[in-house]
Amino acid sequence: MSLTLDTYRLLGRSGLRVSPLALGTATFGTEWGWGAEQDDARKLFDTYVERGGNFIDTANTYTNGSSERLLGEFTRDNRESLVLATKYTTQRRQGDPNSGGPHRKSLFASVEASLRQLNTDYLDLLYLHVWDFTTPVEEILRGMDDLVRQGKVLYVAICNTPAWQVSRMQAIADLRGWSPLVALQIEYNLIQRAGERDLIPMARELGLGVIPFSPLAGGVLAGRYSRADLTAAKVADDGTRKGFNIANGDVTERNLAVADVVKEVAAETGHTPGQVGLAWILRNPDVTAPIIGARTPEQLEDNLGALEVDLTAAQLARLDEAGAIELGYPHDLLASDRGRAFNSGDLSVETRS
Repeated sequence: MSLTLDTYRLLGRSGLRVSPLALGTATFGTEWGWGAEQDDARKLFDTYVERGGNFIDTANTYTNGSSERLLGEFTRDNRESLVLATKYTTQRRQGDPNSGGPHRKSLFASVEASLRQLNTDYLDLLYLHVWDFTTPVEEILRGMDDLVRQGKVLYVAICNTPAWQVSRMQAIADLRGWSPLVALQIEYNLIQRAGERDLIPMARELGLGVIPFSPLAGGVLAGRYSRADLTAAKVADDGTRKGFNIANGDVTERNLAVADVVKEVAAETGHTPGQVGLAWILRNPDVTAPIIGARTPEQLEDNLGALEVDLTAAQLARLDEAGAIELGYPHDLLASDRGRAFNSGDLSVETRS
C-alpha cells in the first residue's frame, strides 16, 4: 500500500502529527567535508515540504551549527506548519566541560543557542542526543519539564541511551507529573537490528515513537559498496562520507550479504535497493518515521520513492531473515516452548493486542 508524506502518523503517546519519513539535515552544510551547499540544501528542503513533509530533524552541532542556521533561514515563512526536532548534549565548545552533556547548564544553554540559530521562539521536539552516565535522571527530566512549562520546548525525547535507563526515566516522569518522553531515536535498519532486543519493545510498551536514523546503513543497503571495498576497510578516514563508513567498519561481508538480498528484492519490484531498504522499515508497525539524509536532490527523490514500494509477505520475510539477529537471553528463553511451559504448562492462553 502506497504512502505519501502527508499520510501523517502520531508521534508516540502524543497527539503530534508527523510525516512517515523525516528529513534529516546533517547534510545541510559542508563543514564536515561532505554535505550540501546552501542552494542545494534549500532544494532538498523545498522538495520535501512541497510533497507534504513536515518533520525536520537536526541537532545543535550538525555541521558545526550550519544545519540549524540554514533551517532558520528556510523556515521563515512556514515555521508553524513544521515539526522541528533538534538535540542537545554534544559539545559545543572544545575545552569547555559544561558546553556538552545532559546536565541542566548544558541543556538550557544549548536550547537558547538552538532557538537563536533556528530563528524561532520554540522547539517542537527536543532530544537528549547521547547518554553519558553522569547526570542524575531527575536533573535531566526536571530541566526538560521546566522548558516545556516555559513554552520553549513542546515535547521531549531521547536518543542513544540504554533501554533500562529510558524506561526508568519514563517511570519517574509519569510518577512525578513531568513531561513524558514521546520519541526514541535509534540506529535501526536491516543490518543494525540490535534495537529489536530491548529498545523497540520498550518503546512500544511505554509509548515512545521509534525514529530510526541511518535507515540505509550509511549507504550499504543502497548498493553503494561492493566487496572491492572490503580491502579498504582498514584505510583511515579520507574526509568523505564513504571513507568514514569504510573506516568505521560498516562494510563487512555480513553486511554486504544482507545488501545482496535487498538488491534481489529491488530487481523483483522494479525499485532501487535504497527504496526497498526504506520500505522494509516503513512497514514496521513499531516505527513512526525513519530519517532520510540526502545530500543531492536525486538522492532525496530516490528516498521518497520508498513510499510507493509495495512488498509482498514473502519478500518481507526474506528481508527479515537476511538481517535477523539472535535476541539472546532472556528473550530466547521466554519465547521458547520451555519458557512458556514455566507459566502456562500445556494450557493455551489467548492474548489480544
